[in-house]
Amino acid sequence: MRVLLVRLSALGDIVHAWPLATAIRELEPRLHLSWVVEEPLKAVVDGHPAVDAVLTARTRAWRRRPFAAATRAEIAVLRSRLHELQPDLAIDPQGTLKSAAVCRASGAPRRIGLARPWRRELLAGLAYTGTVAGAPAGAHVAATNLELLRALGTTPPRLAPPDGSWLARRAADRRPPGAWSGGPYAVLLPGAGGAHKLLGEAQLAAVARGLAGLGLAVVVAWGPGERERAARVAEAAGAELAPPTDLVELAALLAGAALAVGGDTGPVHLAASFGVPTVAVFLASDPRRNGPLGPATAVVSGAGEAGAAPSASARAPRARGVEAEGIVAAARRLLAR
Repeated sequence: MRVLLVRLSALGDIVHAWPLATAIRELEPRLHLSWVVEEPLKAVVDGHPAVDAVLTARTRAWRRRPFAAATRAEIAVLRSRLHELQPDLAIDPQGTLKSAAVCRASGAPRRIGLARPWRRELLAGLAYTGTVAGAPAGAHVAATNLELLRALGTTPPRLAPPDGSWLARRAADRRPPGAWSGGPYAVLLPGAGGAHKLLGEAQLAAVARGLAGLGLAVVVAWGPGERERAARVAEAAGAELAPPTDLVELAALLAGAALAVGGDTGPVHLAASFGVPTVAVFLASDPRRNGPLGPATAVVSGAGEAGAAPSASARAPRARGVEAEGIVAAARRLLAR
């Protein structure tokens, strides 16, 4: 049997889809599993022990230049690879129009996505031949992903945290050098997927100073569009600013850390998957649904709970303030375990 998994983005969502890939592989070891992912995120899928083949898309670039010759050529290459693959079943846990379009283009006779209200975009359902209900309200999104195993005629297993050890091993020799690398260090992640998820720079600097008080060197890591903000935080705190990193180098930096601290952002979920003690700060999303999963995690939340009904969104109202002292205290407790 040939199965296609379509989870294009984002980083944290891909990490939360790893347990689904692992469960598919454990269900039938001889099954062939392919994964379609956005090209910039290929590194967090390529090499996963459950995945046999990785296909890439560049949907953001394609939307910017839909009629360009390069766009048409790249889409043709993806269509050709999907045709060669000839999957028997395509599974789409993302539930957006772009992921559903890939699902439809696969030509799989069975195309399964999430039912509403677990699916993000209503019209994505037009691409599916069937849908599956997600997990109950309040359950983690990774548990909802596992519900898609019902398309293979099996009951989902108990949710286990995503295991990123395969990526940590692959990235081990790619750790960027820096003054922090001579001893235990903490990685502070000031970015997030939206302004509503961001801690203030003064708070972040205070957190960095508090972590230094725990005996850790502090390095402020950053991704696309985050350098200036990260540099201001590092300067205000007297911390180190990480050099530019690709995704594998970032993984190596996180995997070698004694502690990671950040908001509801993909690198936080990546750090948790490595078993690194991880403190996640949630301001406007429900940590029950999107919190980090790992053997050593803590959540400091200023968010209320999302609604009582199942939803494709983790958005939640702000319910309380979050102080730097509380974040540092959570880190101290985590390190003392």
